[in-house]
Amino acid sequence: MSVVDEIKQRTDIVDLVSQYVTLKRAGRDYMALCPFHSERTPSFHVSPARQTWHCFGACGTGGDVFAFIMKKDECDFRQALTLLAERSGVTLDQRHDPRADAHRARLYEINETAAAFFQAALRDETGAFAAGAQSARDYVADRHLAPRSVESFQIGYAPNRWDALAAHLEARRFTREEMLTSGLAVEGERGPYDRFRHRLMFPIRDERGRVAGFGGRLLPGEALGAGDSQPKYVNTPQSPVFDKGATLYGLDLAKEYIRNSGSAVIVEGYMDAIAAHEHGSSNVVASMGTALTEQQFKLIRRFARTIIVVLDGDEAGTQGMQRGYEAAKAALDAEAVPGVTSSGLVRFSSSLDADVRMVTLPPGQDVDDVLRSGGTDWDQLVAHAARAIDFMFDSAVARRDLSQPFERAALVKDVAPLLHDISDRIVQANYLQRLARIAQVDEPTVRMEVRAARGRGPARASGPGLPARSQVPHDAREEFCLALLFRYPRARSEGVLLEGDLFGHSENRALFETWVDWADGESFGESLTPDLRPQYERITQLALPVYDDDTVIRALRDAVRRIEQQRLHAAKRASAAVIAEIGANGGAQIAQRARDAWHAGVATDDGSDEAVPAAAFVEDMEVGLKVHQRLLEQHNAERPAR
Repeated sequence: MSVVDEIKQRTDIVDLVSQYVTLKRAGRDYMALCPFHSERTPSFHVSPARQTWHCFGACGTGGDVFAFIMKKDECDFRQALTLLAERSGVTLDQRHDPRADAHRARLYEINETAAAFFQAALRDETGAFAAGAQSARDYVADRHLAPRSVESFQIGYAPNRWDALAAHLEARRFTREEMLTSGLAVEGERGPYDRFRHRLMFPIRDERGRVAGFGGRLLPGEALGAGDSQPKYVNTPQSPVFDKGATLYGLDLAKEYIRNSGSAVIVEGYMDAIAAHEHGSSNVVASMGTALTEQQFKLIRRFARTIIVVLDGDEAGTQGMQRGYEAAKAALDAEAVPGVTSSGLVRFSSSLDADVRMVTLPPGQDVDDVLRSGGTDWDQLVAHAARAIDFMFDSAVARRDLSQPFERAALVKDVAPLLHDISDRIVQANYLQRLARIAQVDEPTVRMEVRAARGRGPARASGPGLPARSQVPHDAREEFCLALLFRYPRARSEGVLLEGDLFGHSENRALFETWVDWADGESFGESLTPDLRPQYERITQLALPVYDDDTVIRALRDAVRRIEQQRLHAAKRASAAVIAEIGANGGAQIAQRARDAWHAGVATDDGSDEAVPAAAFVEDMEVGLKVHQRLLEQHNAERPAR
């Protein structure tokens, strides 16, 4: 989590703003007299759900907690960051240390050197490692791996020696600290010794093709120090460049195929992924034997709209199914990319249509077994993968003895959280009817259970001292707009004409203003301060459609229009809340006279009792007209020319 997101998570906007103004509940939001200008009608609104504020009166601006402090204390983003960090107890990195980047680059370099060493050792038929390497070559032959796969995945062999790699790295002037930090060596009584011994080695590359770590499969024969408890697979431990839970094996080779096909298949192990590529399924990646994580789903979502998860047909696969579903839901709830339209797919709770599917392998078989049987079974399995909601629904039904009423009741409780997450009410209604038939109860009873299931899913830790919010709100429209500006140079001429106030999230606004002032000399990302760099990297990793020079300008204009339209709709809801509040407090007759005066063109700002509700009504009407005008503009822009 970036320092900006951590501050946002620790700072509730209602608590912050209420220190300066008196907030009053208005529906789901709060309203107050604006602290930044004089007014008689509340035009300042705070949204706890979005963690934003906006003045719909004379200021005409808004933002998040940073924007509020910036305007209240007349300071810049960095100063607001410092103030809110002190308030929330978050420690800031005062400056970016270029030595950290150099250290990471050095770790990638040592891993590349090790990969080349392991590869050369596998090929060694006459040298010092020939005897052990033969068992590795025999294993490769037994698994029917083609030479081109061994080459493209850079499969190698870790010699059955205590310090074969360590001596090789030392000769190439890598330090003891670099060997230990990279995870290639382990500290021993006599100094570092090799972590991987007598293993078939799989370099694990990040999406940019850099070797970040390794996986090693124990080979037949007695490995030095193996004993009876040596695990079959050993991975590089967590390091500054390697996080197993945020990495997918083979993504560097598969990403272009995934982009072109629009779909990605996630299998469990290295050999499964390699076998799939040999079969021609080049859009396959592997989770390396771990339960799928939220970070892995976020990573693959940058490249694919359809994500197919292949599970083993055993108990572990059943458990992985639930964890995988929750990881996908968490990741896709947090990531929303505008411009993707619904095609009847189940959309968790975000605006993202991600087609997540699941398939179970035949009992006792892995991907390699299915592929070696001819490949057609694999193609059929992938082609007929069930959508996640159907897979989870059917699996829950299969686990219950439906002849027993208590089991049917348990089934309803199992499935209710899944149905609650379906945003399309028509689709949800179909599943409700289906569940009611299976559980042999009436549909209203099932519907009550689904409504009660809100928030009943597995809890996600928020950390000590953090508010109940588990996710920091992000604005998908703003991030999409910035992604266009950062990725397409053609959009710069149009982008520099935009106003910073377009962006309600302060880190987005700061990124935009920095980008406008940026001189095209050094890399824009490298020119950013540490507090802005994580958000920049997050935005530049968004999956975007491919645009040419003309369509990117249209996409940018459409993105800006959507941001403005969203803001106008929020203004309309806010002004409507004020009108409703006036009516609830007995001002309905005054409001009606104000409406009549407004329609008659009579001045209403005269200091009378009717001035406040009249001003509120005028504001509501004006905002409504603006919304209507924007809709007309959008309609006219989308009409084909005659």
